[in-house]
Amino acid sequence: MDAERLIVAGRGALARSTVALDIVAEAWQAQALARAIGHHLALCGPRELRSEARGLCDTGGREVTGPDHPALRGGGIRAAQLTGVADVRGALLGLGALLGEVGIALVGVACATDEEGLYWQCIEAIDAADESNDRVRMMLRRLTVRQRGRPPGAGRDGPCCDRLPPGGPLDHDGPADGRADRVGAELAEMTAPDLAGHAGLADPADSAAGTS
Repeated sequence: MDAERLIVAGRGALARSTVALDIVAEAWQAQALARAIGHHLALCGPRELRSEARGLCDTGGREVTGPDHPALRGGGIRAAQLTGVADVRGALLGLGALLGEVGIALVGVACATDEEGLYWQCIEAIDAADESNDRVRMMLRRLTVRQRGRPPGAGRDGPCCDRLPPGGPLDHDGPADGRADRVGAELAEMTAPDLAGHAGLADPADSAAGTS
């Protein structure tokens, strides 16, 4: 599924979330998606974005895995469905909006809760979302600079590895000389446990246990 469709799905799910643990789970999903998009752009995105994309991918790192995680119970890791980034600028704008909405929702949870563990979990998640959004804004600025350097009528930024073939995406630096298989393997590994690692987003089930 294209990045923009996943972002729309994430924003809709967050808007429908009214319970604190659901909001935290959606924050976890948003960070997973940010990391997946960052990983994708770092591997095969425009050269000017790759450094910041690696930073976006590296945001977080603590693994939260297991079949009992609420995100998995709710249908799995949404970011694992990422197949491509058809419009780099559009995807980054949408991701920035999603991360901003996540931060606002988490502030509401933090202000409303009397449970100290959930409060600090929200604070750490807000920091993670802010850090990810900083990376997104930097990439958008670099895209603007890149666009200004293009001749008139050169078009928008995209697609970026528009769709991932079974062998993996192609690196923009050259033909499919083995990089496709390497990139595909890295993405496959990342969507399994790697997508589940994000700073400040502990398993929401822990908070539920703490309040029961």
